[in-house]
Amino acid sequence: MKSTLINCLWLRRDLRLHDNAALYHALKNGLPVLAVFVFDTTILDRLDDKQDKRVAFIHQQIQRLQKELETIGSSLLVIHDSPLNAWKKIISEYNVAGVYTNRDYEPYALKREAAMADLFSANHTSFFNFKDQVIFECNEVIKDDGSPYTVFTPYSKKWKQKLKPFYLHSYPTEKYFKHFLKTSPFKIPSLGDIGFNDPKLDFPKPFLSKDIIKQYAQQRDYPSINGTSRLSVHLRFGTVSIRELATEAQKLSETWLNELIWRDFYMMILHHFPHVEKSFKRKYDVIKWRNNETEFNAWCEGKTGYPIVDAGMRELNESGFMHNRVRMITASFLVKHLLIDWRWGEAYFAKKLLDFDLSANNGGWQWAASSGCDAAPYFRIFNPAEQTKKFDPQFKYIRKWVPEFEELTYPLPIVDHKFARERCLATFKQALQ
Repeated sequence: MKSTLINCLWLRRDLRLHDNAALYHALKNGLPVLAVFVFDTTILDRLDDKQDKRVAFIHQQIQRLQKELETIGSSLLVIHDSPLNAWKKIISEYNVAGVYTNRDYEPYALKREAAMADLFSANHTSFFNFKDQVIFECNEVIKDDGSPYTVFTPYSKKWKQKLKPFYLHSYPTEKYFKHFLKTSPFKIPSLGDIGFNDPKLDFPKPFLSKDIIKQYAQQRDYPSINGTSRLSVHLRFGTVSIRELATEAQKLSETWLNELIWRDFYMMILHHFPHVEKSFKRKYDVIKWRNNETEFNAWCEGKTGYPIVDAGMRELNESGFMHNRVRMITASFLVKHLLIDWRWGEAYFAKKLLDFDLSANNGGWQWAASSGCDAAPYFRIFNPAEQTKKFDPQFKYIRKWVPEFEELTYPLPIVDHKFARERCLATFKQALQ
């Protein structure tokens, strides 16, 4: 293959051929395009759970892409290695003019890009990257004085003011599919080949229900109702286009559009304030957490004696998903009722959530802990019983995940709500005075 000059598409968080910015530019260039995916050992080797649902989800999407490419006479080259080793191998075997990819904004991704840019430069290979997973990047929606927003509402207003139709235009990749490199199918490594087991889950297929989105504002807070899009995992791995979803949101639901804007907001915060591995509001770093490991384990296992909390944790452990209202309830409970460092909860969600996204996960946990940008004030402490009355009054959600909650075998609450609330207020007040 060294005789044929080609371009490569490097897929990462954009596992689709439709409306893909980097793919569009690669194909339009005219050279044959080879699609590449790297099962990054730098990331995979850090995962303790060898039945990690996200790895299985990615593997499923890779198989889907392979089938799509085979129908047009091409294939997907999949390598299990570090990106550096993988691309050294590709460059040694192919005459690569350019590598096209879509930007990723997380800290590890930025370090990876710098290393890869050096490798490509040393081999006289051009490296192009494009905006694809957000509508607006980190410096596109800022205050008039050039500083970043730290409060969502004014950010969202500026975001909507700035939005023009061309920001949502789809990239017509299909028009140029003839430029994919013609090749016989490559063998995709199995989950076992990359050191993982199959959790045997039926992953949701991307489907946007317009009826659900129209009713989103009214139904989104009720976990027993099919009232949310369930597209978060597809947004996380780019199996759907954010531009197409935002276009539909404009027509159907401003509330749902705001949820898409939160994604941009939190990615912007992560970029401008990289210290958010600690508290965004630095004074919150002095809070004296109890960090009781027995209570933490009870929370992880869904055995706190608070049914709405336990239901959420069991749903997460079994399915890799948790309803957003319940995410807030479980996070508030861990931080405020048990006085356990929010970073413990953040790390647990990072291990378990199919849709785990560093910026949104961090933002959500810091919101619950009152330490983040635009967070709930520290004296806002969710009462699990009141949250149940409001959002699961007939216990439909609870009964699904905690069927024994009315039986004698169900554990007593590990802490009294009134006592926990007063303890939390005293602890936060003392730390912040």
